[in-house]
Amino acid sequence: MSLLALDSLGVCLRGRTILEDISLTIEPGEFVGLIGPNGAGKTTLMRAALGLIPCTGRSSLAGMPPRARAKCAAWMPQAREIAWPVSVETLVMLGRVPHLGAGQRAAPEDIAATEAAITQMDLEALRHRAATRLSGGEAARALIARALAQQTPLLMADEPTAGLDPAHQISTMETFAGLAAAGKSCLVSLHDLGLAVRHCTRLVLLSPEGCLVADGAPAEVLTPERLDVVFGISAAFRTGEDGPLFQPLRVTR
Repeated sequence: MSLLALDSLGVCLRGRTILEDISLTIEPGEFVGLIGPNGAGKTTLMRAALGLIPCTGRSSLAGMPPRARAKCAAWMPQAREIAWPVSVETLVMLGRVPHLGAGQRAAPEDIAATEAAITQMDLEALRHRAATRLSGGEAARALIARALAQQTPLLMADEPTAGLDPAHQISTMETFAGLAAAGKSCLVSLHDLGLAVRHCTRLVLLSPEGCLVADGAPAEVLTPERLDVVFGISAAFRTGEDGPLFQPLRVTR
């Protein structure tokens, strides 16, 4: 059963077409990197897929009631703003809200999910700190942990590695890859093509005009011609003993 199905999805905002005729499905066990240049519509696609903005076409998630949708897909937006000075532990626990009834206290499984997410994102030392006092990178990790605690079949994250140091970038991508290996799926927008190539099982490439250019394995999607036409770069792409390695080299236009 598909965790997300988009059929001819389109978005027009303020009289301008942002996305046009996007069709794709995400199945269990996939780690999908959503890539494209600035302004290609990556954030818009995910928000439309979740029903957060109006769209044409169909999304399997958009029409769901909010609570039902929150049990199917966890969402981490690009914005890192945290409004209330709750502890990091409490912030992560908020990921369990879709699973709790009105006035219901956290059950042992909710506490266990919160603890697992805190451990996964290396937040043990920060659990009692006010979330409003975190650095940008720390806040990103806490918000990823909140999404992980939600324990949904699908996790959608908009530039989750932005602002993280290299070690936490790698560990975050490994966490997403681990979820996919366990049968869940992740849809993650990324600008770092090196991380995308190394960790994602599949890439979805959007053009500057908001059209789907390619969808498949990283080596199939990031051809020299597409790198030139879509990104305006050349790159070295090798697969060795340490796995696939991708390094942008120069601007081509």
